[in-house]
Amino acid sequence: MGEVGPAAARNLRTSESSGGVCFTAWKCECAKMRKVVLITGASSGIGLALCKRLLAEDDELHLCLACRNRNKAEAVRASLLASHPTAEVTIVQVDISNLQSVFRASKELKQRFQRLDCIYLNAGIMPNPQLNIKALFFGLFSRKVIHMFSTAEGLLTQGDKITADGLQEVFETNVFGHFILIRELEPLLCHSDSPSQLIWTSSRNARKSNFSLEDFQHSKGKEPYSSSKYATDLLSVALNRNFNQQGLYSNVVCPGTALTNLTYGILPPFIWTLLMPAILLLRFFANAFTLTPYNGTEALVWLFHQKPESLNPLIKYLSATTGFGRNYIMTQKVNVLTLLH
Repeated sequence: MGEVGPAAARNLRTSESSGGVCFTAWKCECAKMRKVVLITGASSGIGLALCKRLLAEDDELHLCLACRNRNKAEAVRASLLASHPTAEVTIVQVDISNLQSVFRASKELKQRFQRLDCIYLNAGIMPNPQLNIKALFFGLFSRKVIHMFSTAEGLLTQGDKITADGLQEVFETNVFGHFILIRELEPLLCHSDSPSQLIWTSSRNARKSNFSLEDFQHSKGKEPYSSSKYATDLLSVALNRNFNQQGLYSNVVCPGTALTNLTYGILPPFIWTLLMPAILLLRFFANAFTLTPYNGTEALVWLFHQKPESLNPLIKYLSATTGFGRNYIMTQKVNVLTLLH
């Protein structure tokens, strides 16, 4: 556990003032120390819904919102505390696509906390998505129509640009910035006596065919989002190989197709509204249409309640929703073995 609650701190000060530390009382309070959960991209979409769900289940958590826009983060913090006044909710300002910002935030977190129990590596971008109308039309009349709608395979291309760090923006935001954050926070994460957990927001759209070790930033391709999510899957497996013995475990999840700022970048909200009857019908055949951020967090919340050491590092956990609106978890094998041998 990473942080001492206010009551524990008060009891410690009281016992000190009376001539010594009452170790029995202190030990009892330590058992109640709050778990510390860091969530990147916590001010909207999946990240915001995740905050709400985690606190609804356990308002004794300490949530640390890692957000680029501090004003949005402050508004989210106020809203969460209004609903859960006994919770601890703090903010660290960080732009994952800027390494200096990542270094500053990491330094601040190491000054605040002794450990982190869980990091949700959730922040991500899909800039300037373009829908391939031709691929959509032909896909409608193919045998893979359900697969196409479930994964968006071949349907989306994106623009990309170079960041101030000289990296491709999608790669740095979705993968590399988070990787640097993890490495900087190793002292808070690696405790063999009590495991810590990394949970990456990946995608069903993570395609091995869109990833190349020779062009791992996908600077020459047109599907950087898919490539970055496959790189995330690959990195998660590699992190497990290198850090499991130090008490750090990593898993990947897919929230499905939920209506967030990211999906509204593909089609405007009114188009999604017009398509909703067809999507609700399609959900009887394609369980990837979680549609709401709340539904999309199903797998992310489920993973938080599991023992990290008991999970399969080669499995991706998928949020799914039935045609009748029931949420459940599916699993999918991560196809990374040939690249890691």
